[in-house]
Amino acid sequence: MEFDRFSVVLLASGPTPNTDALQDAHLAHLASLHDAGSLLAAGPLSDPAGELRGLSILSVGVEEALRLKQADEAVRAGVFTLRALPWQVPAGAVSFSRAAVFPRSLGDVLGK
Repeated sequence: MEFDRFSVVLLASGPTPNTDALQDAHLAHLASLHDAGSLLAAGPLSDPAGELRGLSILSVGVEEALRLKQADEAVRAGVFTLRALPWQVPAGAVSFSRAAVFPRSLGDVLGK
């Protein structure tokens, strides 16, 4: 049986509070990773405990996924910590559209 392999990166709350500027930098980084073809999907999580903040699915191995995600200004500033896991599914079980447009700022998210 053939499998498609991905990396799932979970963003957890870090010790540093988030600011609008860091959130804008975070969103711009995600959009750039998507434009480059590494990031397939990403978005916030609704964790009742408030620990997990977001999830990203990448088309690269775990080590590369961590390297790419560690370049995020919000991660470097301590807003988020990362946990990366390999994920495999039967070939063709999931697909991701390259037509998706990722927001680059809070203004994009809010339609401003």
